[in-house]
Amino acid sequence: MPYWLVKSEPFKYAWDKFVADGRTHWDGVRNYQAANNLKAMKVGDRAFFYHSNEGLEIVGIAEVVREAYPDPSDESGRFVMVDLKPVMQVKTPLTLKDIKADPELSSMALVRQSRLSVCPITDAEWKGACQRMGVDA
Repeated sequence: MPYWLVKSEPFKYAWDKFVADGRTHWDGVRNYQAANNLKAMKVGDRAFFYHSNEGLEIVGIAEVVREAYPDPSDESGRFVMVDLKPVMQVKTPLTLKDIKADPELSSMALVRQSRLSVCPITDAEWKGACQRMGVDA
C-alpha cells in the first residue's frame, strides 16, 4: 500500500478540526509534483497528517476515501483534490527535528523537499515513523 504525508498549517486546518469534521477534501494544491501525488492516491491509502509552520510535527494518520477529482477552486481545471478521513491521532507526535536527527527517517521527502505539501512515504519510513509515534503500522 502506498503511503503519503499531507501538510496543513494548524491555524488554517488543524488535526482537531479534521477529527471534528470527520472527513474533508484536500484542495488548494497548486504545485505540479504535489498534484501528481494526489492523482496517485488510491482509496485506502494512508497518510501522515503533518502540522506545518506551527508545531512542525506529524500529529495523526488519515486515510484516502475518494480518489482525485477536479478541484473547483482551480479555474484552470488542471488541479485535483482527494477526500480524506481521520484514522487516529498518534500517541507521541513526531517532530521535524526528530525526523532530521534519525538516520532511518532523515531522507524522507518531507526533509528533502520541504516545500512540497503532499509527498510520498516509503514503507520503511512509514513503519519507522509509526514505531516512534507509538502506533501500529
